[in-house]
Amino acid sequence: EADIVVSIERPTSGPYIITRLSDYCLKIYGSQNYLAQNPPIRRLEDLTQHRFVNYIDDLVYSPELYCLERLPLKLNANFRSSSILAQQIAVSAGAGLAILPKFLADDKPELEEVLEQQVRFTHTFWMLTFVDLQHEPRIKLVWDYLRKQADKYQHLLVD
Repeated sequence: EADIVVSIERPTSGPYIITRLSDYCLKIYGSQNYLAQNPPIRRLEDLTQHRFVNYIDDLVYSPELYCLERLPLKLNANFRSSSILAQQIAVSAGAGLAILPKFLADDKPELEEVLEQQVRFTHTFWMLTFVDLQHEPRIKLVWDYLRKQADKYQHLLVD
């Protein structure tokens, strides 16, 4: 149990105060080395000629994480991990392409965005606390701090 939770899913019930913390976008990325050694990607259909990094199906804890499966193509992952950080590391090492959050990929010089005008997903971070805690000074302090940080670093989360 936590006093404040940041989640990618908005709870539909419970004694919570809930607010949208920030949107964040996800895009397809590949390493410069991988992209140089594999067929060019100019259109969506070109993705079928490439390897992908994705989540382990049985360990996906939220439907929000099914981005690759929402593309109108049959794409298979050659490397799978339940950790988005492990996926980012695998893509940086040249294991293939992956749909990654902008905030994990844009500061990696070895990663390049693919099909930047055609593929983009926008998700939301939700922040919540129990109704009976909302007026606690320590909760309000952290809540306000997280809101300010999300606003300050919006450029790292969305375009």
